[in-house]
Amino acid sequence: MASYLFTSESVSEGHPDKVCDRVSDTVVDMYLGADTDARVACETLCTTNLVVIAGEVRGPDSIGTDDIESAVRDAIRDIGYEQSGFHWKNANIQVHLHKQSADIAQGVDAAGNKDEGAGDQGLMFGYACRETPVLMPAPIHFSHQILKRMAEARHAGSTPGLGPDSKSQVTLRYEDGKPVAATSVVVSTQHDASLGQEEVRELVRPFVEKVLPDGWMCPEKEFYVNPTGRFVIGGPDGDCGLTGRKIIVDTYGGAALHGGGAFSGKDPSKVDRSAAYAARYVAKNVVAAGLAERCTIQVAYAIGVSKPLSVYVDTAGTGRVDESKLSEVLQDLVDLSPRGIRERLGLSRPIYGRTSAYGHFGREPEPDGGFSWERTDLVPDLKSAFGA
Repeated sequence: MASYLFTSESVSEGHPDKVCDRVSDTVVDMYLGADTDARVACETLCTTNLVVIAGEVRGPDSIGTDDIESAVRDAIRDIGYEQSGFHWKNANIQVHLHKQSADIAQGVDAAGNKDEGAGDQGLMFGYACRETPVLMPAPIHFSHQILKRMAEARHAGSTPGLGPDSKSQVTLRYEDGKPVAATSVVVSTQHDASLGQEEVRELVRPFVEKVLPDGWMCPEKEFYVNPTGRFVIGGPDGDCGLTGRKIIVDTYGGAALHGGGAFSGKDPSKVDRSAAYAARYVAKNVVAAGLAERCTIQVAYAIGVSKPLSVYVDTAGTGRVDESKLSEVLQDLVDLSPRGIRERLGLSRPIYGRTSAYGHFGREPEPDGGFSWERTDLVPDLKSAFGA
């Protein structure tokens, strides 16, 4: 359809599932900070004043349960939880991590003439489009930005009364395949009991208006803030959280395909994470080079095998070059083996806690290597390969 509505949602760092993603990635960062070859597969559950961490690791014995508990408390405090039902100081934190399976290690590790293999089988997708300057779909980009700016204001102390747990949802109208305006915006945010619904609405309004382009604000009757009327009890005290339950929020807001694997809690030997980052990196560079308006990349792997089983490129009819040749050129430019991805993007570093909220994509590359998959350093080589 040329004209349609499309919706994406985001959730804040204080959402219970995102608390779990942050905790799991905190564990990943601890191990990678001590040993770049560490292996981590960490899952977290949280509920009223309880955090349960389980999974398997391989890394320095110097990292003990007390160290993990202390780092997790710091992460919860950084999010902003000092509530009676969930408090960084008082929560019961249980750590149930065990050594990585020898069978998995045997398949994944490099040995002799065998290169490092994929940490699991699976298929991963990357996507980029021209809808925003960061080459992300507009609905998810705006949804993230609303909550991210609210969180920044909360941390700065400029919005007293708002809590850490919040959600957003943005619906945009597309004309001729391009977004032109918001038709509805939903924001639900935890707040102090002293604030009424209209007060919360007016606290939220400026963030929405600043994020949306001029003239894009939805009609007043379609601006929903805390539509249930009250959101005082929130976070893990209001709803149980689990690692990896927000995979569409983490990626493209439903505007692109998803292989089903979550990111948080996994070291970069797990292609669920690293290959999804690489696929985004490649797709973004294709669009940034002007070779297509939209680009989807799929890669697939088998556990223990280094070479990807397939690399698929789809430019949805917007490509300016042959897709078969594009696939070949991309594979020549980028080694899509787990080791090749890890080395190209510098993924064996403690850079993952910051990815756990407001999306893994559409972020700015950082000096220490964070969000390295958002670089566009392939553009000159891609243009040269196609004479663009």
